Amino acid sequence: MADLFELTLALDLRDELSVGEVAELHWHLGSGPMPEKLRIVTDFPVVTEDEQGGFIIENRPEPLLGQQGAAYKVGGVLVSVLLRRQDTKTDVWALTSRQEIHPDDFERTGELLGWLAARAGERHKGPDGSVVLGWIRFHEECRPHPLIVSDGTVVWPSTTPHGSLPF
Repeated sequence: MADLFELTLALDLRDELSVGEVAELHWHLGSGPMPEKLRIVTDFPVVTEDEQGGFIIENRPEPLLGQQGAAYKVGGVLVSVLLRRQDTKTDVWALTSRQEIHPDDFERTGELLGWLAARAGERHKGPDGSVVLGWIRFHEECRPHPLIVSDGTVVWPSTTPHGSLPF
């Protein structure tokens, strides 16, 4: 668990989410029950050993941004909130999340972040089409780096057993 990163999201989502998508997003943020059918991130594979010593893959869904309470390594509090906000021009969903994440979880969490980026408001988009969702930093670093999704893929930091390398 020493290779933890602080993941901070701060973004507005366009008002085109279905009721089912909002419910699933609330579940991923730890603020709602698990929906009967998952549509945003559908696979949560976990390898287990059966009674004969063989390996089986089980699907064990879990919220990806649902940690709440005191942080283990990054200090402060882990929290996720999704609120509907009415602006003068349009309604938006405001999302803020601060989580600890291990590189082993980058791929699955990246699926959710890619989905969020595709629904992010225009102010989060760069001229090259990339989307800035927030920030990420290795727990021992002081300076965060932008958390960017480019062409639907999260640009994760490079990692080594002793920390992170420059982006």
